[in-house]
Amino acid sequence: MVIIGFGYCCTRRAYGRAEHPAPRLTFKSRFKPRPVEGSPAVFANPELLLLDGQQRTTSMFQALTGDGIVETEDDRHKKMSRKYYVDIRRALGSPRDQDAAVLSIPGNGIVLTDFGRRVELDVSVQEGQIEHGLMPFSTLFDRDAAMPWLFAYMNSVEAIEERTLRMQVVQDFTTRVLTPVSNYSVPAIELGNDTTREAVATVFEKVNVGGMPLDVFELLTATFAGDNQFYEEHGEDFRLAEDWKATEDIVAAHPVLKDFRTTDFLMGVSVLVTLEERQEALRRQESKPPATSARREDILAMRLSDYLRWAERLRTALPAVARHLHSLHIHTAKDIPYKSQVVSLAIVHVLLGVHAEEYPVRERLNQWFWCGVLGEQYGSTIEGKLARDAEQVPDWALGLRPVGRGSQPDIVGRAQFAETRLGSLRSRNSAAYKGIYALLMAQETPCRDWKMDQIIDHSSYQDLKIDLHHIFPKQWCIENEIPMAWRESIVNKTPLSRRTNIQIGGVSPAIYMQKLDAGLAPGRLDSLVSTHAIDPLTLRAGKFEIFFLARLESLVALIEKAMGKSVNRDWDENVEDEVAQFDVAEDDSEDDLDVDQINVPS
Repeated sequence: MVIIGFGYCCTRRAYGRAEHPAPRLTFKSRFKPRPVEGSPAVFANPELLLLDGQQRTTSMFQALTGDGIVETEDDRHKKMSRKYYVDIRRALGSPRDQDAAVLSIPGNGIVLTDFGRRVELDVSVQEGQIEHGLMPFSTLFDRDAAMPWLFAYMNSVEAIEERTLRMQVVQDFTTRVLTPVSNYSVPAIELGNDTTREAVATVFEKVNVGGMPLDVFELLTATFAGDNQFYEEHGEDFRLAEDWKATEDIVAAHPVLKDFRTTDFLMGVSVLVTLEERQEALRRQESKPPATSARREDILAMRLSDYLRWAERLRTALPAVARHLHSLHIHTAKDIPYKSQVVSLAIVHVLLGVHAEEYPVRERLNQWFWCGVLGEQYGSTIEGKLARDAEQVPDWALGLRPVGRGSQPDIVGRAQFAETRLGSLRSRNSAAYKGIYALLMAQETPCRDWKMDQIIDHSSYQDLKIDLHHIFPKQWCIENEIPMAWRESIVNKTPLSRRTNIQIGGVSPAIYMQKLDAGLAPGRLDSLVSTHAIDPLTLRAGKFEIFFLARLESLVALIEKAMGKSVNRDWDENVEDEVAQFDVAEDDSEDDLDVDQINVPS
């Protein structure tokens, strides 16, 4: 729990209302205050601000004050109200009994059973509470009400024996429960009103270690809303959520960006802000220029003026990013190999502007992109990669970096791909699997569907229901004892329409090629198959191993061209054993079906 200044805090004083308004203070970090939900109206300029622990404090405030009713929701997010009671006898028992002594009851104090037809418990009024020995927590934390409640409980019976017993319960409850909880102080960290925003962010970070991480978007919402300069210029506080809505509208218009989130956007803005600061420091020849960064603490340290300068430029670049992804034949959000690399792509588009659309620049950007995907380099610790990409990729793409050692961006220079990796790529869990899927559709000679004879591009991708399907069908492979690792490899898969997959069915390519030939000009099917980096003669032969090795070689050539470097040729006679060591994922393409099994027009 973190407090800055003076107003709402976490002691008993905070549950009430300040008797005298405090003078307005000028905070080094300005925040937009709001009362704890359900609290009485207070003066507009509090001295203390509760920055962290707001949800817990709100829940405690509602449960322990006023009518004690807490507005909440159930597991299905249905609105409901609850009120909390303490069983005063159980509260004096063992720790296990004390846990059971706290009861959560509907806000009206009535527990119904038998589908609401029978009243099982009614503590809606004090008589019922005393009868069952259940004191509301809102009474427990109000000593002026708690003591009369206990006396009424003690005197509500006539029998001397029972009254004596209740007298002892009241004495023990007062000593062991009422007094300790009344005097309990909730631990809090109080920061002075001259604390910088960066220091506040650091405290947030430290106190939340081990718990649920604070959302940087929510923290920036609070700090940006308290920006003095913006308020003075516009007469209102800046609302980060409204600003993000403008980004959401752009994302919604480009489904391939569906998974682009607030954190991605803030990381991108942070890189642009800190890169600008670094470049300015380098121009001034400072000995220790600041680092380009997408780290959490640097996001939280952003000034609103810096955010505003770069956020709009990043937002405006998103449609170009979507077009770029489409040109790489990445058509849906689920087909994006690395979401983090899309953040880098957006940053690079901002820095390059219209130059990103120029052919030689685009060719280099594509090389960088495929090196990141096929080299599988964006799986973890992405903050440093985002920073290095921003520093290295734009100048390299423009041809401004001197040729020689270290002239390439780190992602390009470090990228490697091994031939045997093709044998272990089997599902969309792998970025390289998604990358090769896209590369097959992005060849210079357009990839065409075998039955529909249509180019597979952004416009036809959804219409034809394109997905990766087995070339040698799964059923045939099982019947012919083809090793699972080879059967499920990307080498044995290619993008096809659902209708084509149904036409193929579960038979040998030697058979389904003849079926697909029907109605086509001689040689036409072979030309369609060849657009998938497949030698059609190996399919017509129906020999899996011959096909597999030929397709492997074709994919290697495709990868080498995309990455601009040689693939490590490590495929040998022992490769089957090596490939089999990888976990085999379930096939994530559609099942192979025979056209006779489904009533689909041929």
